[in-house]
Amino acid sequence: MLPCRRHRRPPPFVPALLLMLLAVAPMPPPAAAVGVTWGFASSHPLPAAQVVQDLLLPNSVPRVRLAAASSDALSALAGTGVAVTVGVPDALLRPLAASRKAAAAWVHDNITRYASGVRFEYIAVGDEPFLLSHGQHLQPFVVPAAENIQQALTDAKLSSKMKVVVPCSAEAYQNASTLPSKASFRPDLNGTMVQLLSFLANNSSPFMVELNPFLSFQQYKNLSLDYYLFQLMTHPVKDGQNKYDNYFDASIDALVTALTRAGFGDMDIIVGRAGWPTDGAVNATPAVAQSFMTGLVNHLDKKSGTPLRPKVLPVETYLFSLLDEDQRSMASGGCERHYGIFTFDGQAKYHVNIGQGPKALKNALDVKYLPSKWCVVDNNKDLSNSSISSSFAAACSSGDCTALSPGGSCSGLGWLGNMSYAFNNYYQQHDQSEESCNFSGLGLITTIDPSVDNCLFPLAIRTSAAASIHPTMAITIIQVLVLLFCFFTTICNLT
Repeated sequence: MLPCRRHRRPPPFVPALLLMLLAVAPMPPPAAAVGVTWGFASSHPLPAAQVVQDLLLPNSVPRVRLAAASSDALSALAGTGVAVTVGVPDALLRPLAASRKAAAAWVHDNITRYASGVRFEYIAVGDEPFLLSHGQHLQPFVVPAAENIQQALTDAKLSSKMKVVVPCSAEAYQNASTLPSKASFRPDLNGTMVQLLSFLANNSSPFMVELNPFLSFQQYKNLSLDYYLFQLMTHPVKDGQNKYDNYFDASIDALVTALTRAGFGDMDIIVGRAGWPTDGAVNATPAVAQSFMTGLVNHLDKKSGTPLRPKVLPVETYLFSLLDEDQRSMASGGCERHYGIFTFDGQAKYHVNIGQGPKALKNALDVKYLPSKWCVVDNNKDLSNSSISSSFAAACSSGDCTALSPGGSCSGLGWLGNMSYAFNNYYQQHDQSEESCNFSGLGLITTIDPSVDNCLFPLAIRTSAAASIHPTMAITIIQVLVLLFCFFTTICNLT
């Protein structure tokens, strides 16, 4: 969804007097190694330079994980001191696995050229390539791609400055049981996982796991919301001699169990994703998201570790995510587009310490919006014909209607309101072009904001035509073409 530029009601913060006292000295970053993820699957993204200057630096974000190697983002991060993890999309795994020269070209274009100014920490190969929905389609390419990138870093004399990791969904090791002691890696992953764990161990790299607490909450109806929100529980989950009162610790120990069974029980762990959505489903609200995020950061700050690893924390934990992304895949549900701590236009939805301490989050400034115009259903037209349904379906297939989902912020609009919301979303995503509000003559352009209560009808950010293309897709397409060129030329022979 493209949220409106109007500010939501601010969340509760600490007393003003305390903020005044704390403002005298700079605030330390969170005690635990916490960072944020930054994705680019937005139809109208904030300029990368503005994200860095208005959101990351003013909020003292210590580290960021990029979904892909965006040249704009890397250029903006140069000289900031922010630690950076760069993602390699799934679409690049096959060409990178096939050719060391292709991997060398990727490292040169996306790492070496920025290495003097960007503080790289990790290269994350793949975007959860072991998801069940992928089957075994990507498995043969993951480890070879990681190995070729590692070799390219060695050849470029950069291997001592950063490490190669592979983001693995919790689906890789969790089973039908919620008890950590029962966990093991999926049987279909056994061969690949042995190769991956050996590669990581040989290069002293950690295991990166992607946690999705909201999806787990939806799947396991026997576990209470308190278990996911780090609330005190009268009856914690018992697993032998161990007790678990929160999802996070149980998930980490499930992974520890799986690693131990595979012979790598001492391997370090990075949590590459942990977040809670604010829209698109029941219990996906800013208030619940704030409770989860604050609970997670506070829990990490205690440095208590888990029952299987007392006093030992994940090496790093990345909060998912910095900004809403209205073009993210909805394979896990429409709420996947609403994980941002900030709206797509850089306005904080709730309070969480991402580096700034108890101070209020700083928002993006001087955001350039399209004119204050919206597209709605024209009530003066005959709405009984069949074209209204097809127009709604067409608008939602291209736009983002996830806020209309049951439990979503716009789920109570009614039939006509749903139509208007869909029409407007399509209209904004197409830069308010007059023809994009036609819908067989049923659309009407208005200057009166049709938003109702917490249901905000969006206004898009003013972007160039090139920027309005799905950025991650554009980055991936360009990089795939470059690697394929390298693959098929005599300059880059297969090795």
